Amino acid sequence: MYTFLRELLFSLDAERSHDVSMGFLKHSQHNLLNRLYAQKLPPKPVQVLGMNFPNPLGLAAGLDKNGECIDAFAAMGFGFIEIGTVTPRPQPGNDKPRLFRLPQSQAIINRMGFNNKGVDYLVEQVRQAEYQGILGINIGKNKSTAEERALDDYILCLDKVYNHASYVTINISSPNTPGLRNLQYGEALDSLLRGLKLQQDKLAQRHGKYVPILVKIAPDLSDEELQDIARSLMQSGMDGVIATNTTLSREKVKGQQYAQESGGLSGSPLTDQSQMIVSKLSKALQGNMPIIGVGGIDSPETAKARMNAGSDLIQIYSSLIYQGPELIARILKSL
Repeated sequence: MYTFLRELLFSLDAERSHDVSMGFLKHSQHNLLNRLYAQKLPPKPVQVLGMNFPNPLGLAAGLDKNGECIDAFAAMGFGFIEIGTVTPRPQPGNDKPRLFRLPQSQAIINRMGFNNKGVDYLVEQVRQAEYQGILGINIGKNKSTAEERALDDYILCLDKVYNHASYVTINISSPNTPGLRNLQYGEALDSLLRGLKLQQDKLAQRHGKYVPILVKIAPDLSDEELQDIARSLMQSGMDGVIATNTTLSREKVKGQQYAQESGGLSGSPLTDQSQMIVSKLSKALQGNMPIIGVGGIDSPETAKARMNAGSDLIQIYSSLIYQGPELIARILKSL
């Protein structure tokens, strides 16, 4: 069934296909049409971040930026769902075209640029959703906000999503917002994490509950940079790390149509790179905080390998586009 649907969707421009798919999920999630993708899967419970996850496979951020399809993705059987990236103010993102499929490698290149309807809209979608499971909310800064003022944007978003999230992810690794990845290094990272930790403590007191904060990192890091990031995460008291975001490398897709388009590459070509980052990060962190592994997980085999490399939880995105909800069932059956 999904193979047939994919043929139709892939006949459209990549972003148009995305919009059509998300529109269908949004308008079908609360009626009988959800039977086209709903599936009941046996539980594979795991405890991470002080929470009980029904299974360790989640939806990665970026697919449901505005939180409009939470109940649809829940029906597919994910153990947790991450929405966003959301910014304080709505923004249109980068100029089109900005999304490209590389079917030969089951890959996607995007330079969307945090296009979203703003944090207030996202929070309202969360309020309206029926989903009672574990929900991550991924937050970023507006493009127009200067690097040195980034903390202000993250704190504003954190304040607004805190009471609605099971955990909050700090996105400092998208390659599509100028200067954003600079926040992954040195004093810029330490300062950002200190500010977020202080605000987390205030919010925990105000709301009477502790919501973990995770940091999402890039795959394009040297060993030294990875060690430094691990040290900063532990020193600041962050609760976890998500590895990895999309890559700027084109090594695995050379010569393919759209390979030279700027933006972040995701999907199967990222498998080895993200696997290596998770493995090295796991050694650097020495079990001090959980890792959510994401990037190129496209089969039961790659899912198991990512867990064996040190991931406590895993997420998918691009492989869902290429293979459909049945992939969720196949992965969970193998774990």
